[in-house]
Amino acid sequence: MLLDPQARALLDKAVAANVPGPDQVPAQEARDIYKRSRLPLQPPKPELALIRDFEIDGGHGPLTLREFRPHQSQTQIAIPALMYFHGGGWVIGDIETHDTLCRQLAVGSGAVIYSVNYSKSPEHRFPVAVDECIAATCYVLEHCAALGIDAARIGVGGDSAGGNLATVVALALRDQLNKPLVCQLLIYPVTDLRLASDSIDRYASGYGLTSAAMRYFRDVYLRTELDQLDSRASPLLATDLSKLPPALVLTAGFDPLRDEGRAYADALSAAGNQVQYVCFERQIHGFIIMGGIIDEANTAVALCADYLRTHFS
Repeated sequence: MLLDPQARALLDKAVAANVPGPDQVPAQEARDIYKRSRLPLQPPKPELALIRDFEIDGGHGPLTLREFRPHQSQTQIAIPALMYFHGGGWVIGDIETHDTLCRQLAVGSGAVIYSVNYSKSPEHRFPVAVDECIAATCYVLEHCAALGIDAARIGVGGDSAGGNLATVVALALRDQLNKPLVCQLLIYPVTDLRLASDSIDRYASGYGLTSAAMRYFRDVYLRTELDQLDSRASPLLATDLSKLPPALVLTAGFDPLRDEGRAYADALSAAGNQVQYVCFERQIHGFIIMGGIIDEANTAVALCADYLRTHFS
């Protein structure tokens, strides 16, 4: 399979620029590099009816959520919502790096998107981010009337580390809600922090995200090696994956995380859940926020938005 030429050109530019990996510099420097390098790759920001930040109690201190409300929401009494957890290995990324993607999903799906600015590692290790994402989801569920949200139409989603958090939230809330979550949007999710799949080795370097960076992310996120076996860190290892919301699992062909994403989709299906699996065979990890230079990113966003619209309708 040929790597997408647009992705190849991006990787070549990164090599020429000698950009250090997140495992090669201090965490704050890695965050700054990620933000500077990713924002120029994104498409123009769609306009929305409302974008606002607000704080809630995340259980470990104040937690910021960013609300993206589409224009059509102004004519409806209660509309659906997606809780979105950004990627970045639990170390980098924030609500700014994924602002454009959340706008796109809001416009395309007709739903309100709540982007959660959960705490990062190594300053805040597992399970702080898990606790905060659960707290954010519960907050929206408990305040649906005030927020103008339909409690019967709420989903969870995220990319990479955020996809991991979305799966964990869905598992944590499976038996706790009067009205269950209606869908999961899992974009190249981390599902097994043992990091032992074939794709971890096959695409270990040369494709953006490296296996060395993934091991660094894992090691500064988790408290001990035993945490790798905790289903809140490795949802693929959960003993019971039944009765979960329908899921769209999207992966990239040249991604170290490809195999564990596919394995999680298969495990969800084997447990009796409704699952759709799509692999963008010619793409690299992280491509969905690169729609300014990678055309297939916009195709993937449209696919995700259509999936959400269908399940929220």
